[in-house]
Amino acid sequence: MSRRRTEGTRAGETGDGRVRTARSRRLRSLTAAALVAMAAGGLALVSACDNSSGNSSTGATTPGAPPSTGNFSGTLPSPLDSLASAAQQTASAAQSSAKAAASSFEASVEAGAGSAAAEAKSELAKVDGQGNAVEDVQLTGFPKARTGGLNAVLVSITNTTDTKASFAVKVEFADSDGAVVDSTVVGARDVEPGKHAQPVAFSTKDADKTLFPRVAQAQRY
Repeated sequence: MSRRRTEGTRAGETGDGRVRTARSRRLRSLTAAALVAMAAGGLALVSACDNSSGNSSTGATTPGAPPSTGNFSGTLPSPLDSLASAAQQTASAAQSSAKAAASSFEASVEAGAGSAAAEAKSELAKVDGQGNAVEDVQLTGFPKARTGGLNAVLVSITNTTDTKASFAVKVEFADSDGAVVDSTVVGARDVEPGKHAQPVAFSTKDADKTLFPRVAQAQRY
């Protein structure tokens, strides 16, 4: 009876030892697995940091910061240079257009004047003082938009006599101080009694300024 109890006790102790051994092995396996997982996670975090650092150094920008030009080639065009160039081209085109308009206006006036202007100059050369027809002449300014920028006036001549007459008129263009900048002579031939003639007088000088026209001489002949 005593021998059986001893053998049973030994068998129980052996079984408990096996159980403890199995539990120990299981704990060691779980611990190793946990360490492997932690190591893998650390490597992944380091890799992500490295990638993020590399990306930011090759062209990423922060909100509000100027764009990176690290990946650009050549030089960037300057908006100010482009605007200045465009403005210069526009100004040059406008200047050329104004010169063409002024030349066209001048040519049309001279074509209409014909030989009357030359005859008028000859007549005024004989006159002392202002002449006998200053009261018969009125001047009306032309908008510069119609003259290509030139200072010009419409010279309205009225024949207030009862006979046909010709007229010679000298128009002066003065600056704001009253100094005469330019002058020109226009003429009108064979104006019927009570009728009007309207030659045009203009100046090609100081087109960038506003000049003030006035009748210097007017002769009826």
